[in-house]
Order: sequence, then structure tokens, then C-alpha cells
Amino acid sequence: MDQAAPAAPAATEAKDALVLFMPSGRRGRFPLGTPLLDAARALGVYVESVCGGRGLCGRCQVEIAEGAFAKHGITSRAANLSPAEETEAPYRRRGVLPPARRLSCAGRVLGDLVIDVPGEVAVNRQIVRKRAETRTIAADPATRLVTVSVKPPDMEHPLGDADRLVAAIEATGEWRGVWLDPPLLTEVQRVLRAGDWTVTAAVHQDIARPQVIALWPGQHTALFGVAFDIGSTTIAGHLVDLASGRTVASAGTTNPQIRFGEDLMSRISYLMLNPDDRGALTEAVRGAIGALITRLCAQADIPPEEVLEAVFVGNPVMHHLFLGIDPQELGQAPFALAVSGALRLAARELGIAIHPGGRAYILPCIAGHVGADAAAVALAEGPQHHAEITLVVDVGTNAEILLGNRDRVLAASSPTGPAFEGAQITAGQRAAPGAIERVRIDPATLEPRFKVIGADAWSDDPGFGAGIETVGVTGICGSGIIEVVAEMFLAGIIGADGLIDAGLAARSPRIETDGRTARYRLWDGAVPVAVTQTDIRAIQLAKGALYAGARLLMDRLGVERVERIKLAGAFGSYIDPKYAMVLGLIPDCRLDRVSAIGNAAGTGARMALVSRAHRAEVEALVRRVEKIETALESRFQEHFVHAMALPNGRDPFPELAAAVTLPERRETEGRRRPGRRRGG
Repeated sequence: MDQAAPAAPAATEAKDALVLFMPSGRRGRFPLGTPLLDAARALGVYVESVCGGRGLCGRCQVEIAEGAFAKHGITSRAANLSPAEETEAPYRRRGVLPPARRLSCAGRVLGDLVIDVPGEVAVNRQIVRKRAETRTIAADPATRLVTVSVKPPDMEHPLGDADRLVAAIEATGEWRGVWLDPPLLTEVQRVLRAGDWTVTAAVHQDIARPQVIALWPGQHTALFGVAFDIGSTTIAGHLVDLASGRTVASAGTTNPQIRFGEDLMSRISYLMLNPDDRGALTEAVRGAIGALITRLCAQADIPPEEVLEAVFVGNPVMHHLFLGIDPQELGQAPFALAVSGALRLAARELGIAIHPGGRAYILPCIAGHVGADAAAVALAEGPQHHAEITLVVDVGTNAEILLGNRDRVLAASSPTGPAFEGAQITAGQRAAPGAIERVRIDPATLEPRFKVIGADAWSDDPGFGAGIETVGVTGICGSGIIEVVAEMFLAGIIGADGLIDAGLAARSPRIETDGRTARYRLWDGAVPVAVTQTDIRAIQLAKGALYAGARLLMDRLGVERVERIKLAGAFGSYIDPKYAMVLGLIPDCRLDRVSAIGNAAGTGARMALVSRAHRAEVEALVRRVEKIETALESRFQEHFVHAMALPNGRDPFPELAAAVTLPERRETEGRRRPGRRRGG
């Protein structure tokens, strides 16, 4: 007789749970039963709570993201938060607390959770630094208004009302072959009679036959469009008066897809594991765009029905997910796009809440990982506008790079990952009030001074304490981590190899050792901030990928130096060019020839919104750009290895050395991490 197998030992019951707050990315383990609001406060995730967590204000609202989040190692379930309490019932009855939300003061942690903090209820919410750059754009929109008088019907000329409307529009001499958007056929008679046979028509003509897409009785003069830059981290939108080309409102928000993965490849990986959730990612980004349209129109005091045009740009993964296309083919060679050309669609096909007859234009993608956002950057600020060799870098979780001049333009992308946005950094967070954004280190004392978002004073100024009373010091954002690593290099705390010199612990208490590794303590407070060896390595990997991509394009173009560098995007606009070069993020160049160009992708989107000529220009430009796939280039790894050093292990930086006193290069041999045994 077979013996029964011994019973497995009972699993040890978990005593704590992992809680991840999005979009900040702050995470920590908490004992079961911890109020969710307390967990948020402990991590420096500020959720508005006027009543101090007593359930009296109803403002500390959060949402539970359900599902398996492989990147974060969390399976989040609604059941992992305690059931709704009676304190929440009044807010639900009044419609103040939506069904999908909970009050963080009323929920206790029962298991692992991923928590979304809605942007409108977060006190220290991310600052979306994608403003509308000043640009004069000659207005030639695809949609124009025309007011006409239509002959009333009579028995002798039995022509349909719609046909007489078309005849009246064509009689102006502006259009030929006009036709009506089919949904208008049910409205045309009502509108004509309401206007006493005088109507205003919105006529859309891009590359096809002119089409009447909207009708108003009598005189109507309002004509607006929206332009969106859909980034993997942030979404920025602009409301534009199409008649004048003037931007009348701008707004931004965090991309809610962050809960599915910090970077693009993480989201593709999520879809590979959860193929049925593609609709959720599409719904998330479209919902965020819809909310932004509402905000933009509220700023300008117009109804969304006044918006007749919408233009969208985004990287290839965002482009596909916004359109409802599965992006998984972009996750593996040959990185095939489902569609790369410009798209002209009815906005209603995308679920965009503008005028029912509104039209959408999506700029073309350049290549598998160089998207419509890069095409928009090229339209606005590309190398083709200059005689000198110009490098344009849109810094983000996937850096898109353009290099060339009037004669030739090359494009590529580099997978930098989310480190520049504060993710993968121990004390990292996104740009929000309380985040350290500027850092200086005294090379003699190794003492730091820093500035946080939301406070005017530096940390060594007398008014600093009062300045951070509201925002606190909650972490370090992308520009701050760039500066602190560069300053640590300039101060001799780390060498060219990026290793922290543990021997400096005897000289400064800021250098702390912990067995096999070391860290630099930047701030002691309720939320301590330190830079670890792992953080530095994450920045080295990110900057190495970006530099290697740029250097690969220089090889292909046959140049050893660039004459001008433009840093685009929200993050690129806040990088100090000196520190970017000290770090080796970008190639050597005269510092006065390195500039931030702001949200160039948004500018290009607005240009395509306002002008048909710019649409034709960007479509022709994309056909001309030479695409380089870094993943298939043998020299990428070679450049990447050298780019891990600060500023670089092989390439000289004479322009930087002329402007900044760089430390003497120390030999890696003989240097060791604290606690590590030498080989031999």
C-alpha cells in the first residue's frame, strides 16, 4: 500500500502588504489593518484631507487598480481593501463619491494594492510641464465656416433642401464637389428653417472632397480645434482658435496607463500577460483625453460642441493604444507598425467628445519606435531647418533622436526607461510639489544644498523651513537626480565609473556605508532622501542608452561632433544643459549652443491642427527621414559600454572641459565597493 505523502507545512500568514501609489510610483510595506490614508502619508503621497482623516470632508478619494502588475510584482484586488464603511454612504448618495472610488481614510489595507490617486484630488499631484510654446502659425485650417442663404423650396423646383444647401455653398466659389456628412441629413431641414434659410456650415477639406460636417442656424463664428501630445507619462492638450491660430487654453494630466507599466515595454509586457485588457488601456487614455477636453473648454468658457478638429501625436505604442490597435508587434523585431501613415478619421470613431461631426488627424509615425511625436518635433524644430549639424533629443522613457541638417535627416530611438522620470530611483518621484529638482554640493565639505518644487528658497536659505511647510520634501524628481549625480561626480564623491567612494565616509557623515554598498544622504526628514549606488547605476544605464543612440546616428552621418543640440519634451526642458553634458547624457557641444525647446511635439501638433500646408510638410518629411533601428546596429552596444562612464569612457568632451572643471579621471583598478573582497 502506498504511503500518503506528508502534509505540506501551513503557509505563514502574511503580516504586512505591499502598497503602490500611482502615478507617483511611491511604494512601501505596511502592517495589515493600516488605514490607506496613513500609508499614503508615510510615503509622502499627499492626498487632500481637509478633515484630517475623520471622514467628514469626502475629499481623500482613491481608486483601486485591479489585476496582476508583473513589473511591480503585485496582484491588486478590491478585496484587499476593507469593505466600504458607513462614513462613505452619504457621499455616494450625493454623487460626490463615484462608484469606482473609495475614501482612503475609510479603507484599511488587507493585502497587496495598487492605488490610483485621481489628479483632481491630489494635493501634490504631478506637474505636467508641457506648456504651449509661443509660435506664430499662419492659419489655413482644414475646416472653415461659411454662412449662406439658401433658396426656400417651391413647387416648380423640387430640389431637396440638402441639395439646395450644397448649391449655395458651391456658389461662393470656394469649394466644388461638396457633400454632407450623413448624420446631418436628418438635421438639415430643421436647421434651415430655424435659421430662416440662412445657415452657417463648417466645411472640411483636407485632401479629399469638401464635406459639410456641422450646421448652425443663422450666423455662427466660433471655430476651435484641439491638439494633443500623448506621452507615455503625461498627456498635454491645447485648445486653439482655428480662425486666428491662437492657443486659448492648455492643460495636462498624468497618463493613467502608468498603472499598467511605467514605460512602453512594461505595458507591452502587461498586454502579453493580460491580452484581454487592451481595451482597458485604450479606454484609460481616451478617458483622460476626454477629461482634458472638458477642462480646456471650461477654461475658454465654450461648450465642447464648438470643437471641430482634433490632432494627435504620440510614440508608436501610445499611437496604437489610442487607436485601439494591439502594440505587441512593437515589442519584438522587426518592430512592425500596424499603420504608419497619417490618418484622417471622424472623431466619433475614436470616442472623442467634441462636435459629433468633428474630424481627427493623426500625424504619421517615422518608424517602429520613432513615432508621430517625433514627426511633430521634426515639423516644429527639426534639423532640416538648419545648415549646421543639429541634434534634437526628446527625452522621455523612450528617447527619440533626430540628427542632420538641410541635406539629410536621420532618426532613431533609445530605450532609456523611466529612471529620468523618478522611477527606479530609491527616493524617486515625478515632478510634483515637494520634489527636489535642483542640487548643488560643496566639493570641500560635501554638504548639499537643494531646491524643491513649490518652494522658492534653497535649503540653506533662512526661509526654507517656512517655504516647505505646505509641500514638504517628498523625494527627488528627474532633473534633481540628474543634477545630484553630476554634482557627486564634480565633488569627487563618485568616480568616472559611477562608484561611490566609501572612503569619504570618514570625511563626511553624508557618505553612509551599509555592508557591500554606500549611499549619499541628501535630506533627513519625515521622508528621508538618499542617493544609492543602485540609483546611480540606473541613471548610468539610462544616459548610456540615450548617448549611444545619438552616437550611432553620428556614425551613420559621418560626423564626430554636433554643432547644435536641442532638448525637447517636458523633462528635456528642465534639464540644465551643463549637468546633462557632465553626466554624458548628450554629446560634447558648446554649452551656449545647447537649448531647451519645450514641448516641441505639442507645437508640431498645433501646427498640423492649424495648417493644411504643415500636414503636407510633415508627411513629406517623414518619407524623407532615414530610420535607424538601434536594436539592430552592432555598434550600439559598443557605444553603450563607453557611455556608462562619466561623462564618457572614450569620447572626449573638450567643449565641456573648457567650461567646467572636471575631476581627474581615477583608475577603476584598486577602487572597490565597501565590504567587497578583492579577488586573488
